[in-house]
Amino acid sequence: MATQHIVPHVGPFPQSVPAVRVALYLRVSTDEQETENQAIQLREFAAKQGWQIVREYCDYESGSRSDRAEFQRMFDDASRRKVDMVLFWALDRLSREGVLKTLQYLNQLTGYGVGWRSFTQQYLDSTGMFRDAIIGILAALAQQERVQRAERTRAGLARVRAAGRRLGRPVMLNGQHRAEIARLRASGLSLRAIGRQLGISDGSVRRLASAAAQ
Repeated sequence: MATQHIVPHVGPFPQSVPAVRVALYLRVSTDEQETENQAIQLREFAAKQGWQIVREYCDYESGSRSDRAEFQRMFDDASRRKVDMVLFWALDRLSREGVLKTLQYLNQLTGYGVGWRSFTQQYLDSTGMFRDAIIGILAALAQQERVQRAERTRAGLARVRAAGRRLGRPVMLNGQHRAEIARLRASGLSLRAIGRQLGISDGSVRRLASAAAQ
């Protein structure tokens, strides 16, 4: 019978890889809606991946606001590397502030060294093969969003100018205005003419003229 030789192990034994620490982000628009349906499926998905859920963050308000309490707490924890991955139901659950802001949030997590993934949109995965393509598409949409906002701003300013309204910060009304109004009134100008000359409303001219007369 042949003798079996046992080869001794050389070097350190392999260490187990620590589980990915994942944060679940849940959001519904009002407190009358329920996040449990989202939570159940996200928990099951995380368990199948072998991830460790360290915390669930849940907001009951519009995704168009950036001052959501749990949203801000999640980003604070991510900045402290308390989590390795943020898992959300869909991109619009994370944010509805527009493509530009949403892209900034994703880049912010990436900058922290924290991954992100959408449960219902599998292509939205910071570790996936389509990540660069998706980020490129979002960046292009964000640029278009910036252009549209700038165009709306220019169009709004043009409408204000066409209406003859004054742009910039409101004029401070003080004693100098009252003295100037009194002088212009004495010269025979109407309140409307004085307002146009000083760049203030007829109502402001009327109030200051009344104050000067008292």
